[in-house]
Formats: sequence, C-alpha cells, structure tokens
Amino acid sequence: MQAVYLDHAATTPMAPEVIEEMTRIMSSTFGNPSSVHQFGRQAEFELDMARDVVASSIGAQSREIVFNGGGSEGDNTVLFDVARQMKHQGNHIITTNVEHSAVIKPLKTLMEQGFDVTFLPVDKTGKVTVEQIQEALTPETILVSIMYGNNEIGTLNPIKEIGQLLHEKNVLFHTDAVQAFGSEVIDVNDLFVDYLTISAHKINGPKGVGFTYIRSTKPTPVLIQGGDQEEKRRAGTENLAGIVGLKTAVSLLTPEKKETNKEKYFIFEKTILETLDEAGIEYVINGDLSNKLPHILNIWFKNVPNHVLLSRLDLAGFAISIGSACSAGDVKPSRVIEAIHSDSSAAAKESVRISFGQGVTEDNIMDFSQRLVATIQSMLKN
Repeated sequence: MQAVYLDHAATTPMAPEVIEEMTRIMSSTFGNPSSVHQFGRQAEFELDMARDVVASSIGAQSREIVFNGGGSEGDNTVLFDVARQMKHQGNHIITTNVEHSAVIKPLKTLMEQGFDVTFLPVDKTGKVTVEQIQEALTPETILVSIMYGNNEIGTLNPIKEIGQLLHEKNVLFHTDAVQAFGSEVIDVNDLFVDYLTISAHKINGPKGVGFTYIRSTKPTPVLIQGGDQEEKRRAGTENLAGIVGLKTAVSLLTPEKKETNKEKYFIFEKTILETLDEAGIEYVINGDLSNKLPHILNIWFKNVPNHVLLSRLDLAGFAISIGSACSAGDVKPSRVIEAIHSDSSAAAKESVRISFGQGVTEDNIMDFSQRLVATIQSMLKN
C-alpha cells in the first residue's frame, strides 16, 4: 500500500501547477529584478504580477506586501523591529501562551532587552478572548500578536473583534496566519490587522518563501538591511522562482476552493471520529470542533503513548504528528496541549495531530481510521 501523508499542518506537497510555473521561471527568467536591462525588467514584471496576486488575496494594496523567507522570518521581523521603532511610546507587548515558537522566542528575547511581555492564558479550547486583551492593555502597550488559527489544535481566535478593539485603542496588531490562510477567507481591512504573516509551504507552495502584509500607514519593520529590494524593507535579491510559486499556490486557493476543501475535510473528520466511536475507543478532542481550522484534528487518546502510536502508524504507512514540526527532534511534550490541559500531565504525552490536505482521499481516511483503531486496541491490550 502507498504511504498516506496526514501531516499537512507541518508542510504540504507542492501543487503540480506550482512546480510547472517555478520551472518556467528557472528556465527562462534568470535576471535580477533590480537590473534595468531587459532581463531585469522581465524578472521585475513577474515579481510585480506576483505581488498583485498575493495582495488581492487578502484585500491589501500591492505596496503593502513584502516577500521574504517565510512565516518565521515574517514574525521575527514584525516583533523585533516594531518593538524597536515603538519603544519611545511604550514597552508592553501582549500575546498568548500558545503562539508558534517564531513568536514566543523573539518575545522572550525582547523581554531580556527590557520589554514587558504579557503571555495570556487560553481557555480549554485554546482560544483567547477580546475581554482578556482589553484587561491586559496598559498605556504602555505598543503591540499585540495573536495567531489566527493554532498550528497544533486548529482553534480559531476572534481576530476581527480583537482587531476592532486595538484599532479603537490605537495599538498595533499582528497576526500569524500561516495555518489559517489555506482555509480561511481573509481581508486585512475587515480584520483591522496591521501586520500579517504567511508561508508558502503550508499552501502547496515551495519552502523558504512567504510574505508579510504591512499596513501602509503603520511603522514599517525591517530585519534584513543591505540593498534596496522590496522598497528597502527586505534586503537581498528576491527568490523569484519561489515567489512565483507562492503566487501560483495563492491563485489556486480561491474562496470557492477553500469552501470545497472545508466540506471535504469535515467528511474526513467525521469518518475518523465515527470509526473511533463505533469501536468504543475513548478519546478527547483537543480544541473545539465548532471553532477550528478544518484541516487540523488533534486528539487525546488516554493511556496511549503518542510517540509509540505515531511510530506504529508510520510503520503501517500513515504519517501523522505529535505537535509542531518546528520542534523536530524535540521529545518534550507539546506546550499547547499542556496549556489547555493544565490539570493533566498525561494529555501532552498522549495526544496526536492529524492534518488533511491535497491528495488525501476518502479511501485513505477510511483505511487510516481502521488502522488507527486496530493500533490503539493493540496498544491498550499490552
């Protein structure tokens, strides 16, 4: 049997159309977009087209898009440089205790540099509330960073409501939308966000490329200095093939496609849970089935060590994960699961993440569900 990949929250296979477009660029458009001759102008044309497509996908202006190396670079750029630029107004930043490491670690570094960071606790579903944000605000608050949808359990935060509050309070707002972009229809103006970060490899694009949305009326963060690329906002010759790959991946994700995927992933989720129920397998959903990203399903199987379950499923040809792929090689329990199950020391050691994406079929899910049940039953007998 061919192996089945169910770890799309970690990374996704590139779409054939993306590979085709990247190959076209690598074969025919090698010029530097900053060069003034015809080879440079051809590359610049492709770059401008990509910027227009990406901007349109989130309701932004083209000049508000900065291409970069991906979500981690985007998060770091916003947090470090906005904090630096705004330090004269205050030194307080608000976030949650379940953010991606690309947000948590820079903020801890900023704490070492004298910034005051509030890590808000989330509820049992992994969500933060607008009321929590409001209560945490102080006259010194300069920036709030809240992820759109959690990368481990899929929980969605009330980004629009938070954005409205911060807009009224004149506090800058950043959201890491890396996991959410592939399924949620996003309009930065409707959400009142000032900064938004995206990574191509989560949406069937290439690795090592992404973009940051920077509202034109807000401070412009710059992490990499050097040349004048990206209007002096991100130095270094642009990765044109990667950027065109990103553009292609974005163009494939129409609102209609996102809705179709949601419906399909709901069926996948329903199949897995019904199969578990029919077999009498005890489990707990991490997060909230009614308020989450459709492609992520995180489950706690009590008395079933997750590293053993993952290994046995892998040997059977099914790839799932324990938590964030950015913790590769790290055997420590998921801090996201620990945060939502603070009353249980076992949850983080017994939870797994299943994530859907392109190429997964109903037959794959049915085979996986049956194998999952058989594997858990076998482990519980021992």
